[in-house]
Amino acid sequence: MGIPRVERLVNLVLCLLSTRQYLTAERIRDIVPGYAETTNDEAFYRKFERDKAELRDLGVPLETGRNSFFDGIDGYRIARRDYELGDIELESDEAAAVALASRLWESPELGNAARGALRKLRAAGVDVDDTAPAPIEPKVRADEPAFVPLLTAVRQGRAVVFDYRRPVDNVARPRSLEPWGVVAWRGRWYVVGHDRDREAARCFRLSRISGSVRPFGEGGQVCCPPEVNLLELVTGAEPTEPARTSVRLWVARGRAQGVRRHAEVLGEQELDGVAGQEVRLELDAPETAVGWIAGYGPDVAVLEPESLRAAVREAHLATLAAVGGENGGQ
Repeated sequence: MGIPRVERLVNLVLCLLSTRQYLTAERIRDIVPGYAETTNDEAFYRKFERDKAELRDLGVPLETGRNSFFDGIDGYRIARRDYELGDIELESDEAAAVALASRLWESPELGNAARGALRKLRAAGVDVDDTAPAPIEPKVRADEPAFVPLLTAVRQGRAVVFDYRRPVDNVARPRSLEPWGVVAWRGRWYVVGHDRDREAARCFRLSRISGSVRPFGEGGQVCCPPEVNLLELVTGAEPTEPARTSVRLWVARGRAQGVRRHAEVLGEQELDGVAGQEVRLELDAPETAVGWIAGYGPDVAVLEPESLRAAVREAHLATLAAVGGENGGQ
């Protein structure tokens, strides 16, 4: 949902909350920013119908009625008694759990949502201290490119197509899925749903999805069966001890001691005229080590596998672009 539509929906809610009378569609068109520029009546009514449906899907209690017997056209309003948040009472341990959960997310999409939820709780009079120290500081990263489009497809009830790299051969193949939900397990994200190609329930690790996630079909056509436990599907599909992947790296001589502590030295090797050594690491999930390896800059280079080499190269390019953007703005 684009920013202009978000702003229009917010303006519509504020308008309908601020009046006790029912406002006709034409009156709303004159008052609410975002409708006045509509080119014709038909376009306006299509837009207004979509917005009404969106508000109802979000749980906003949109009422339809007339102010008097003499009114010939229905109007709209939002009753505050149904819209406003009721009293919330949390025990001290429950408030602490809410605060800890708000610190769980690192992604901009979910991090902002968590902070917004805390603001609503405080506005309702709930004392939630999200600055108190915790015995652990968990983090759930949602920076996989496929995360947001898959979550959107689940919410909209639409099927998706994406290219998926199998761990056995690392070759991306198209898959068609009716997504039921997105689940976190052991620091990794999975999408669970009905695989149309296999005609069975399957789960896919988001880090193995290549390219874009492409939704198709009408909304509301996909839903999770009530008897399905998404987490059980993920834990049953993921082996208790996943196969380890052998990774070969080049490390500059006398550098990157953090890598050397975990690596087996295979021999001396020069790279672009720089002296160094070839080393081998055994990793459970090479994709999770991209940031760690890229952090060593030119002191460490990936030799194999090619997928990890490309991922580290992309991380280096992203860092250079960010630094260039900061320098350009100074």
